[in-house]
Amino acid sequence: QVQLQESGPDLVNSSQTLSLTCTVSGRSITTSYYYWSWIRQPPGKGLEWMGAIAYDGSAYYSPSLKSRTRISRDTSKNQFSLQLSSVTPEDTAVYYCARVNPVVAGYDYWGQGTQVTVSS
Repeated sequence: QVQLQESGPDLVNSSQTLSLTCTVSGRSITTSYYYWSWIRQPPGKGLEWMGAIAYDGSAYYSPSLKSRTRISRDTSKNQFSLQLSSVTPEDTAVYYCARVNPVVAGYDYWGQGTQVTVSS
């Protein structure tokens, strides 16, 4: 059973960098051919894909967030991380990590999500 758990601060000041970590258990993040994603949902809005890191360490980003986003990983801890810089209150959202399974062409495991509020 694969489990994902987000962790990080629940309150970030405007203009600072939001940092979150997803700890994965039950499967190595280097296992072919899975992708590990960050997704967010602002209040009253739909899900927004932010980016992903692949089993081989390649990172992919949403064009709209690319200039502010960095996704990295620590294979020794089986974790991957999100950094979102220059945040504003519009970045307030529930942030999720999830696994993309190419066999099912979709997400098959999700973290429970973590609420992050950006103060103005």
